[in-house]
Amino acid sequence: MCHYCGCRETPLIREFIAEHESVTDLAGAAVRALDSGDRDGARALVGRMAVELRAHWAGEEQGLFAVMRENAEYTGYVDALAAEHRELAAFLDTLDLESAEQRGAFVRAVEELYTHISKEEDGLFPASLTELTGEQWDRSIDAWRTVHSR
Repeated sequence: MCHYCGCRETPLIREFIAEHESVTDLAGAAVRALDSGDRDGARALVGRMAVELRAHWAGEEQGLFAVMRENAEYTGYVDALAAEHRELAAFLDTLDLESAEQRGAFVRAVEELYTHISKEEDGLFPASLTELTGEQWDRSIDAWRTVHSR
């Protein structure tokens, strides 16, 4: 992620980045567990990762994504990000780590997750700094808080 735009100083964006870091830590640990043959450990890590991702995605989609869609310039970009959320969720729902093919697909999915996060952190988050009004930030933060208070 860039370090020049200042979005890391925005409380909501800081939360999203912390969630990204937590999820990528879990994903990396799961890949390392698979590399060492620990499928049970990997399965537990993937389960935790999936739970964290679902909460993270809900916070993004119900808040920041929703208000960024109010500007037609960002609708397609945000819709593509949300579609990537759905694709990874569907994949994780059916993941079978007993299958060598599925283990390989998981490693590729983790690589794609890093790319996805870059699209958010290097694209959407900096754009939100100049695009959102105070009221839109309030709605975004309220949505994130609602999701994370459940």
